[in-house]
Amino acid sequence: MTFPQLLRAALLLTGLLLSPTARAQQPTDADAKKAADEAYRQRQDYLLRNDWPNLQQYAAANQRLPAPRPGRPRVVIIGNSITEGWVKQDSAFFRGRAYEYVGRGIGGQASGQTVLRFRADVLDLHPAVVVMLVGTNDVAENNGPYNPQHTLNNIMTMCELARAHGIGVVLGAVAPSTDFWWHKGLNPAPKILALNERIEAYAAQQHFTYYDLHTALKDDQNGLKKAYGADGVHPNLAGYRAMEPLLNEAVARALKKK
Repeated sequence: MTFPQLLRAALLLTGLLLSPTARAQQPTDADAKKAADEAYRQRQDYLLRNDWPNLQQYAAANQRLPAPRPGRPRVVIIGNSITEGWVKQDSAFFRGRAYEYVGRGIGGQASGQTVLRFRADVLDLHPAVVVMLVGTNDVAENNGPYNPQHTLNNIMTMCELARAHGIGVVLGAVAPSTDFWWHKGLNPAPKILALNERIEAYAAQQHFTYYDLHTALKDDQNGLKKAYGADGVHPNLAGYRAMEPLLNEAVARALKKK
């Protein structure tokens, strides 16, 4: 089955749950969650077998995106759910006048998947600067055991591609967290700190710009401040608002280095 067919099947299942002829009462929360979980599982299975980097996610949006306008540098932010959520939480920031921010985040992705879509979602959009916010899902072992060198290798590959195309680079720190609710017990805080040290050192060595959002968001345990996010991983609007002026400064520095 194709993904559209799987999605229709999941919607049909949900419809049956809601149908008064199928049940004498409204579905329970457990029924609804089961249907949603099944739809998500089917989607992930489809992507795994047909489009592991999820190139289809932004294919139509990339085609609609016009050429960059003179005087308003285009800045593509590529990453995971933290980037994807940013666009939804504070869309006004992405309509700002100084820079044309373009969000290209996909929830759940690790850096290996991001590498595979880097051409379609970054290079082909001809930005002046790319901001890379990756690493959280590597540490969370979404695609298998975490290997910090493999993560850094993926970051280095994307940086080299950007440099070859004359694109300025901003390397973002991995956001703070003391635990991942979908994969508990990994003790990510020290792993994130160590990875950020390596990202910052690589940025300094290669004369890229380092964007330290970790320090801006962390609490005393190197987790996400509760005021900046309820689930301990994803920033809320206040968290994004704390990140935004620092990003504007980092982009300005990256543009000067070009």
